[in-house]
Amino acid sequence: MPRIVPVLDLSRLGQGASERRTFLADLRSASRDIGFFYLAGHGISWTEISEVLTASRQFFALPEADKLAIEMVKSSQFRGYTRAGGELTKGREDWREQLDIGVEREAIAQGPGIPAWTRLQGPNQWPAALPGLKPALLAWQGKVTAVAIRLLKAFALSLDQPEDAFDPIYSGEPNHRMKIVRYPGRDATGGDQGVGAHKDGGFLTLLLQDDNKGLQVDYDGVWVDVDPIPGTLVVNIGELLELASNGYLRATVHRVVTPPAGVERISVPFFFSARLDATIPLLGLSEELAAQARGPASDPDNPLFRDVGTNVLKSRLRSHPDVARRHYADLLVGENRVG
Repeated sequence: MPRIVPVLDLSRLGQGASERRTFLADLRSASRDIGFFYLAGHGISWTEISEVLTASRQFFALPEADKLAIEMVKSSQFRGYTRAGGELTKGREDWREQLDIGVEREAIAQGPGIPAWTRLQGPNQWPAALPGLKPALLAWQGKVTAVAIRLLKAFALSLDQPEDAFDPIYSGEPNHRMKIVRYPGRDATGGDQGVGAHKDGGFLTLLLQDDNKGLQVDYDGVWVDVDPIPGTLVVNIGELLELASNGYLRATVHRVVTPPAGVERISVPFFFSARLDATIPLLGLSEELAAQARGPASDPDNPLFRDVGTNVLKSRLRSHPDVARRHYADLLVGENRVG
């Protein structure tokens, strides 16, 4: 039986015109058919992969007090530590502990007429007890950012667009975010939901997994395992690409199932997105591709907006109600406005 989630080798882009065309066709097919693939040939070494996994394990091994010192609820940028059960997917608790970081920037001064999503820009929180974590995670962020940009240019080419088609909406100040995540074994959780079924909201997600499985993708109504392949990253399509391609590309529903008793799973997802002030355009697809575009799928309970900042803030408020109550109480009156 052929592998449902394919393996694509990014180095094929540099192996001559014929191999480049074949890679772009494979990329378009994988992204349309299932929206998930393994990425090899990305140029990140095994040593660099090992370093970020080791740094992640060191953080989660810290005493709880050291982790809670940088609890996310202290950050209006939704940065910092979240205990297992502290994040919600569709109203249900996700059984994972995690540290969220974003791009290190100065906070934007607030005042009348300033959009609420501008509050998302600002600094990260870092554990005083583990000073080596900041350089390790920012170095990883830089490496996967470079891979994500190469991939995004390849996606533009695969849709018969100029290579720089997406540059105007991410260049300068792209909005990317990453997590380090620990899923405790089922004996230490409240259920089997590591993270509930969802789509990702950005352009692309690049995920590093350790040796333990749990990630699953919804393929035509059947949950398919995306088990680890050493040295690869798992890439999935986000809703921004689905919007830009009018649904030709597919942002696929996925979830993580809690590991069995006595096993923990470490993962490092990186979410590459457009600038917060960007509006997602509708690409002018060729007649052939446009005829196959299904239109972007939108959950009536969680509608998609082409304004990136509005979309991101909506998602954060839903996922972290404790942060929303502390820092965004003015938006939670009436109809939960986030504009």
